[in-house]
Amino acid sequence: MKEKLESIREQAIKKIDEATEMGALNDVKVSVLGKKGELTAVLKGMKDVAIEDRPKVGALVNETREAIEKYLNDAKDKLEEEEMEHRLQNETIDVTLPAKKVREGHRHPNTKVLDEVEKIFVGMGYEVVEGPEVEYDYYNFEALNIPPNHPAKDEQDTFYINKDILLRTQTSPVQVHEMEKGKLPIRMIAPGRVFRSDEVDATHSPSFHQIEGMVIDKDITFADLKGTLEEFAKQLFGDDVKVKFRPHHFPFTEPSAEVDVSCFKCGGKGCRFCKGEGWIEILGCGMVHPKVLKMSGIDPDEYQGFAFGVGLERITLLKYEIDDMRLLYENDSRFLDQF
Repeated sequence: MKEKLESIREQAIKKIDEATEMGALNDVKVSVLGKKGELTAVLKGMKDVAIEDRPKVGALVNETREAIEKYLNDAKDKLEEEEMEHRLQNETIDVTLPAKKVREGHRHPNTKVLDEVEKIFVGMGYEVVEGPEVEYDYYNFEALNIPPNHPAKDEQDTFYINKDILLRTQTSPVQVHEMEKGKLPIRMIAPGRVFRSDEVDATHSPSFHQIEGMVIDKDITFADLKGTLEEFAKQLFGDDVKVKFRPHHFPFTEPSAEVDVSCFKCGGKGCRFCKGEGWIEILGCGMVHPKVLKMSGIDPDEYQGFAFGVGLERITLLKYEIDDMRLLYENDSRFLDQF
């Protein structure tokens, strides 16, 4: 047995000395020390050794294993050192090359403006509410006083999944969901993405963002609406901004109005930015239609409310003097880095 173990050690050392790469050393380790290796086979044959000789034979096997493992580790260290030396001699690093610049991202212009708008309304006691982008036709149109075959649906021709489900064309359905909960009073804004089958150009996109707001409470009047939007405009565009309301029509509000602000670039005198008019249209608004309140389970004789809606991209374009909405979505870092 001693002679056999000696032979195994000598053969292993010979193979280790002949190895010129890590793979060859691993092959030696597996063939000698592995589960099916030569030393393992010797241990499995211990049952044939006399009981009184087993401790002695076991000690010899362990000595042989330790000797081979030590020789393997020394050879491994030597090979690693040689490989490193070879790499140092053949690989070079040009320390004069510029380092890779770590680029840090920042918030998108739309996100910055949305954060600012939310901060303004939260400061006035409003709650930020979100709703589903895939909506029922009933909530997107009928619950907002836009019945089937109403002309207003043509203006918002959208993407239907089936006859009852569509991609929402406005965030007004979120207001209906909140009213149906019956928790009054309500002071909320609903920002989110909406969809319409518009052609892509400098001011239109099939997917854009709206921020709609609503207040439902007792003794709410148009004067509350005017005061709220005037405060919003001044905080967003500056204290010198003036607000003008023009009569308009929306199916879900009565009376309704379009809201203009005096040009915050020329002070209302007329310039390229306001196309010489001195005023810039920013949003639509009105008193919530009594029929909309009734459909949502609210008594219009006891509660009144107002609602308004503004396009987030429109506010972003105005605030940063961007003349093409497509720039916001092209992900061109040369443009976005300006913000």
